[in-house]
Amino acid sequence: MTTATATATATATTAPEQLIADSRMRIDALDDRIIGLIQERMAVSTVIQEARISSGGRRVHLSREMEVLSHWSDALGKPGTALAMTLLELCRGRV
Repeated sequence: MTTATATATATATTAPEQLIADSRMRIDALDDRIIGLIQERMAVSTVIQEARISSGGRRVHLSREMEVLSHWSDALGKPGTALAMTLLELCRGRV
């Protein structure tokens, strides 16, 4: 095997591994951003809930939750609905 062939073979076997490693790092970074955004959403939701309660309203506004579910479902289909349900549950806080 020549040096060029060995290099090409090494590159061919390393390239997918490197692509996978790099892509996983990117997914991890995206996950960190998504988690941060969810935490920010939870904080904003808490402000809304506290304002609603202090003005004599209910903590949860069901018609608004239906709007959120519809938005996520329209964007991502059935899995979007499940994701939105989890997001709403996280943002409701303790019952």
